[in-house]
Amino acid sequence: MTTSPRWRSVLTPAAMAAALAAAALASGGTVYADDHATPHPPYPSKPVHPAHAPQPAHPAKPMHPVKPEQPVKPMHPVKPEHPGKPAKPEYPAKPAHPDKPMHPVKPEYPAKPVKPEHPVKPVHPDKPVKPEYPAKPVKPEYPAKPVHPAKPVHPAKPVKPEYPVKPVKPEYPAHPVKPEYPAKPVYPAKPEYPAKPVKPEYPAKPVYPEKPAKPEYPAKPAYPEKPAKPEYPAKPAYPEKPAYPAKPAKPEYPAKPAYPEKPAKPEYPAKPAYPAKPAKPAYPEKPAKPEYPAKPAYPAKPAKPAYPAKPAHPEKPAYPAKPAKPEYPSKPAHPAKPAKPDYPSKPAHPAKPDYPSKPAHPAKPAKPDYPSKPAHPDKPAKPDYPSKPAHPDKPSHPDKPSHPDKPDYPSKPTHTKHQDKDQW
Repeated sequence: MTTSPRWRSVLTPAAMAAALAAAALASGGTVYADDHATPHPPYPSKPVHPAHAPQPAHPAKPMHPVKPEQPVKPMHPVKPEHPGKPAKPEYPAKPAHPDKPMHPVKPEYPAKPVKPEHPVKPVHPDKPVKPEYPAKPVKPEYPAKPVHPAKPVHPAKPVKPEYPVKPVKPEYPAHPVKPEYPAKPVYPAKPEYPAKPVKPEYPAKPVYPEKPAKPEYPAKPAYPEKPAKPEYPAKPAYPEKPAYPAKPAKPEYPAKPAYPEKPAKPEYPAKPAYPAKPAKPAYPEKPAKPEYPAKPAYPAKPAKPAYPAKPAHPEKPAYPAKPAKPEYPSKPAHPAKPAKPDYPSKPAHPAKPDYPSKPAHPAKPAKPDYPSKPAHPDKPAKPDYPSKPAHPDKPSHPDKPSHPDKPDYPSKPTHTKHQDKDQW
């Protein structure tokens, strides 16, 4: 068992739990003993068993004479293991199966009824003889196929045994009738809940001491001055952008006509007055909250130091002018394509021979007259639906009013950013 401080911390709560459980059992026993008016008398203690008398020691036995040593036998040579197969294990005997019961004899079914004889079908008339088609050309003789060897004869399949006759299933017994259950008892009305007790007033919150003032932070050191950047040459002036032509004025739209007056809506019937809800029971008044002490004032934050001003950016230098593009040589003209030769005229197809006329089909036999079906009874007339109320006419949509003229856009300022693009 270990004596590490971790195991000590685990063992001490376990010992305390065992002691508390023993105390609880003891207290339970005392409570049970207090319930009885006359407790049982204590049991008498057992008599002390007398100690055994000392016994004399056993006499010592004489030593046996020493046996003479046997002569050492010569060692037999070790026989090599036979490489034969190991003996098969003996399988347990199979249990004797009980005799199967005999299948019952199948009952004799009643004789099937004799089917009625079908009526004799009418004899169809003979079809006309088709004309003889022209003789087909004689096909050439194909070479004879090689003789395949004879296939082996399959052995005859064994005869299936005759299955025993199925027994007749016994009839199921009728289900017992369910008993009638007694009527449920009427539950009593729920009692009214008593009023909740009033909560006691909470004690006043203690006044916390004021927090000490925060120390003032030291002032930030001034940033070192950055070195001055070299001055770039001034940017050249770009040409002014041409002004765009003014947009044409939009046509004036006709004025929007006034909407026609809508018909007055019919007055709906007034809603019936609902019964007044029962008044809720008044809740007890809550005690007033105690006044909390005022928060102490925090010290003011120190002012941030002023950052140094950024230096002005120098002007960009003028870009050199781009060289003019050289003129590329013109492409040579393609030679004219040669004219295609005329295709030879196709020969005329021979006229197709006329097909022989089809023979006329024999007339179908007349169908027998079926008996007329009885007429259906007249259906009862449906009642007229109640007339729907007439909907009021919807007002026609008025024409759209004309939009006011948009003001002219202000002229864009001239930018000198993309002057070099006009050279290309």
